[in-house]
Amino acid sequence: MKLPCRKLVAFTFAAALLFLAPQLVPTTAKTNAVIEPQTRAQTRRPPKKAAIAKKPRINYSQFSHRTHVENQKLACDSCHKVPAKNWKDVRKGEAAFPDVSDFPEHSSCLNCHRQQFFARERPAPVICANCHVNNSPHDTSRFLFPSLGDVTDPLLKRREWLSEFGVAFPHDKHIDVVGLNLPGQSDSGRALFVNVALQEKKKDATPASCPICHQTYQPQGNSSEEYVTKPPKTLGDNFWLKKGTFKTIPNSHTVCFTCHNADSGIAPESKDCNVCHKLRTPDVNEKADFDPKLANDMGITDRVILASWSRRMSAGAFRHEGGEHPDLNCMSCHNVTTFNVLDAKTLKVPVRSCGGTEGCHVTATTDDGGSLNFEIDQKKKDQAFVCTKCHVAFGKENVPDNHQQAVPTPKPNVKAS
Repeated sequence: MKLPCRKLVAFTFAAALLFLAPQLVPTTAKTNAVIEPQTRAQTRRPPKKAAIAKKPRINYSQFSHRTHVENQKLACDSCHKVPAKNWKDVRKGEAAFPDVSDFPEHSSCLNCHRQQFFARERPAPVICANCHVNNSPHDTSRFLFPSLGDVTDPLLKRREWLSEFGVAFPHDKHIDVVGLNLPGQSDSGRALFVNVALQEKKKDATPASCPICHQTYQPQGNSSEEYVTKPPKTLGDNFWLKKGTFKTIPNSHTVCFTCHNADSGIAPESKDCNVCHKLRTPDVNEKADFDPKLANDMGITDRVILASWSRRMSAGAFRHEGGEHPDLNCMSCHNVTTFNVLDAKTLKVPVRSCGGTEGCHVTATTDDGGSLNFEIDQKKKDQAFVCTKCHVAFGKENVPDNHQQAVPTPKPNVKAS
């Protein structure tokens, strides 16, 4: 048994030696063949793909009319129905009239937004927050529709928002048309909201149409309290916002649909939304005479005041109820024939209008009492002087050329011969 084992071991050793022999031979003893060094095969990494720009994530809780009108080319009536089903509910009795008084129905949105409506988002899909007060399947209450500015029910909530639209209202075409508020009826027997009559303008008097759309907001009247919020005891001559500073602007279709309705046939009809509502083009250079920090320090929270104040492009401190202003003809200051509501620059009040017939704020000389004269003189003496008679933010800037030009050039003294 031992002999075969020895032969097997010897055979195994010889085979191993034969296999390893080439590796044991010195390089100099090998043939002239070139021995390539053994290297590990390198794995090539695929080239990096160019970075693909990600599309910004859409926030479906912020509805955009611009996207739907400009990109999707949707007409207004593809979503809004005139009148809405609830027009008799939002205003009661004689105050009710056919209006766009509610958000579009779900069917208007589902054609394009089925994925967003059925998204697995808790407590409810975010797209629902555009219309619904509490984004929950257990609460179906909705915000007041934006055009219902005249509805003041405290139980109905209004969403804070900034409209993408401006209203292309032609003042020059309405100044002589909108007149007396007289109740009446149409030929069909249905009550009209307001019967419009022509009224001849009285000389040097405000046209009868202006107060129908523009009333003094929060007037002081006979109250002894003149400020909107309580000023500090150390106020002195410094500026603090007073009541009756602003005028209202229409916040609903109530006055508009008086004339523009199915019974009157006056174009544009109430269903022609796009005739009046135009998407605004933001002007990055547009500035208002408004200081949000100052408004915050004053504790101004009224949304109407803040909206009006933040759009004032001329004199941010001007008060419509102040001094002799209520007795002036509106058109003594406002040139409505050149108004383009979509272009804020055309709404600016000319500086010369502040002079008035008796030289109220612009006089021949500072000694005559003109406020503009005084502040221009102070600015010439000290560039750090801040004009506060009319301005809130603009008073820190240099005096504009049109302010200088508004001051009358003194006539030279002519000696009698």
